[in-house]
Amino acid sequence: MGTHGGVAPARRRGLADEVADRVREAIFDGTYPSGTQLRESELSGALEVSRGPVREALTRLEGEGLVRSAWHRGATVTELTDDDIAELDSLRDALEHLAVQRVTRHADERDMAAIERAAERMERAEDAYDLVVLDLAFHDAVYAAARHRRLRQAWDAIRQQVRLFLVNRVRASSLDYLERVPGEHRELAEVLRSRDTSAALALFAAHRRHALDVLTRDQDPVAGGGPAPGRPGC
Repeated sequence: MGTHGGVAPARRRGLADEVADRVREAIFDGTYPSGTQLRESELSGALEVSRGPVREALTRLEGEGLVRSAWHRGATVTELTDDDIAELDSLRDALEHLAVQRVTRHADERDMAAIERAAERMERAEDAYDLVVLDLAFHDAVYAAARHRRLRQAWDAIRQQVRLFLVNRVRASSLDYLERVPGEHRELAEVLRSRDTSAALALFAAHRRHALDVLTRDQDPVAGGGPAPGRPGC
């Protein structure tokens, strides 16, 4: 199926879901960078659907934190401010603290094996964008192993914003992300397997702190910043 306006036309199934999927992926692959205006009329033409499903899709994406609406600008792709990043990091800290405690104390062998498989898949990532998806899948496995329904729901509520954070980290330093992150997650899986709660909490905190440092420090364009290989803008 061909593309028009940067995104592929939507198929005729659950149109609002389809439109949301297409726009979401266009945000993450760099087709619609942060700050881009998302005009209903243009999306309707690009996706070959009426404006109703587009409007509904944008509302869903706003609920995920990927789109922001203002009366004088309409819908735009979210630009993560310093405050956004600080809030997201502090909330992840709180959620992961509980998740790690529960996994080290209560996870069974199947749970641990699922976490380890998720870490192993990261070693085979095709590019930095693929690695972001596998990074999230690893954390999905951790929250699933915590066996706490409301905790998992809280993670799901910020998951897409965390993905946006990770994509921005990749843009800051794709080489650092590709070289460092698979090994970090292998170590996270190992410390969870050890069931040493204090060590696991410290390692997860260090993992988050490094990602935050990469994103917030001033980047030297010669030292590994710029787009990740294999995808535009990632």
